[in-house]
Amino acid sequence: MTKNQKRLRCGITTGTCAAAAAKAAATLLLLGEEYKSVTIHTPKGLDVPISVFLDTYAEDNAEFTVKKDSGDDPDVTNHAEITVHIKKIADSTECPPKAFYDNRFPNLVLDGGVGVGRVQRGGLEQQVGQAAINEVPREMIFQAVYEVCRQAENYGKLYILVKVPQGKELAKRTFNPKLGIEGGISILGTSGIVEPMSEKAIVDTIEAEIRQLSARGKKNLLVTPGNYGQKYISEYLHLDLEKSIKCSNYIGETIDLAVAYGMKNFLLVGNLGKLVKLAAGIMNTHSKVADARCEILAVHSVLCGGNPELVLKIMQCINTEEILQILEQNNLREKVLKSLCEKIDRHISHRAGNNALHKLNCGVVLFSETFGYLGQTAGADALIRQFGKEK
Repeated sequence: MTKNQKRLRCGITTGTCAAAAAKAAATLLLLGEEYKSVTIHTPKGLDVPISVFLDTYAEDNAEFTVKKDSGDDPDVTNHAEITVHIKKIADSTECPPKAFYDNRFPNLVLDGGVGVGRVQRGGLEQQVGQAAINEVPREMIFQAVYEVCRQAENYGKLYILVKVPQGKELAKRTFNPKLGIEGGISILGTSGIVEPMSEKAIVDTIEAEIRQLSARGKKNLLVTPGNYGQKYISEYLHLDLEKSIKCSNYIGETIDLAVAYGMKNFLLVGNLGKLVKLAAGIMNTHSKVADARCEILAVHSVLCGGNPELVLKIMQCINTEEILQILEQNNLREKVLKSLCEKIDRHISHRAGNNALHKLNCGVVLFSETFGYLGQTAGADALIRQFGKEK
């Protein structure tokens, strides 16, 4: 694929890695053939050759590892070792009670071992206590092993265990601890392929958090684009960070998901440099999508009495902190922020699509590194009080 005029290399998901390691282990165990590479047919429709490495082999078990290649995607699991151990068993009573079964593959049992997270809270697709191996990777692993069983004409019981030696450490750099997944990473992938700079992966993570809140009966969504917003929430608004989620640049998608999961209240807290774009209806705030910060603030300065000379100064600024300083010097900061918040309120309400069937109460609070609190949309005060009372 191409992104920003550069040809980028795709990678493979942890689910594809596990399927490849499982196929190699089953092939050696049932057919007596050791391969250095196996081919996996991914849900995206691509056949991918994957290098595999033998760890252990005995009469009743085999273990292979795949080193994950994320391509040009900045993924925390890039180069992680995904290991699969397959063992012949007499019956499924030898397996943990929370292991995965699939009626289509009655001779196979799947579970997660060291470095694969365990689900500790409801709202995810797995049950509490099960390994964090998502549905598509589970099917890929089962299918890969079952194909070998069919080829070997051997349908004896097999116990498949996925392990990630570095998983516990890697999980600290993922959303898993916040999602209630403990002890390791998740085995993921809906297409089997990692697309560089995947926006979908980020939005899917946001959806997982909102879905989990909804499953717990929560109706209030406290949102920040990132760490700066969370710091302000904690230190100045004194709200509980445990109840907040990060939306990155995907504000529009987060509002859509809040509506889809029946949330009632939506409070977004963030730095002016990012959220100023909402005043122009820009709902993906990444600078590569749109950077209209100067233009937006210049227009609102004119609406509040600014002259062409002020507009020229604003258009020459390199960031919003500098613009705020100029507005302050011209006694327009408060007026411009008030005008800005009114426009933001209009755009986010429009995105929420409030109607007679469902209403999402939206509020936005703006701050800056220099000035602290800058302003807020109508109704934000009531939402802040509501979130403050939430337990």
